[in-house]
Amino acid sequence: MIKNIVFDLGGVLIDWNPEYVFLKEFRGDREKMNWFFNTICTSSWNEEQDAGYSIEKATNERVAMFPKHERLIRMYYGEWEQMLGFEHTETVEILRRLHDSKEHSIYSLTNWSNETFPVALKKFPFLSWFKGILVSGDVGLKKPDPEIYKLLLDRYGLEANTCVFIDDRTENVKAASALGFSGIVFKNHTQLSKDLKKLNII
Repeated sequence: MIKNIVFDLGGVLIDWNPEYVFLKEFRGDREKMNWFFNTICTSSWNEEQDAGYSIEKATNERVAMFPKHERLIRMYYGEWEQMLGFEHTETVEILRRLHDSKEHSIYSLTNWSNETFPVALKKFPFLSWFKGILVSGDVGLKKPDPEIYKLLLDRYGLEANTCVFIDDRTENVKAASALGFSGIVFKNHTQLSKDLKKLNII
C-alpha cells in the first residue's frame, strides 16, 4: 500500500534552465551556446556541485582550464538565480491536492547544490509542504546512486514498498524501482495525474 509520495523537483515542479542567461549572452546563437554547454560548463560539471562540491572551487578550476572563457564561466553560478524559472503550476496543483488531502505523506529527493538550494526555498513557498526534503548537496550523494534512496528511507523511517517515486529522468526512477519503490517517469502533469490515479492515490 502506497503511503508516501517522493517528488523530484527540477523538471517536475520547478523549471531551471541556463539558457535563460546564456541565450541572451550568445545573442540567440544556439550553436555557440550549445558548444559552451557541451565543452565548458557541462551538465556533468554542474552535477558535481549537486553532489556537494564547492561552487567556488569548481568555478576556479574551470577558469584555470579555460581562461579565455572566464567571464562566461563565472556567470554560470554568478547569475544562477536568473536560471531558476517558474513553478510548473499544474504539477504544483497536484502536489497541493496531495498535501491538503493528508492521505499520504509527501517528500522530496532532489539533486541540487546545497549552496543554491536556499534560493529555491525562498522563491517557492510550496516547498514548505513537504514532510522532508533530502538535498543531494547536503549529503554528498546524488541520484541515481542507490545510497541516496536508502538514506531517504532511513532518515524518514520509510519502507520502499510504501513509496512512489516521481522523477523526470528514467535512470533515477529505475534506481528507485530496483530498491522496491513504485516508480513514475514524469513527462507532464496530465500523464502524472493518470499514473497516480492508476495507483489509487488521487
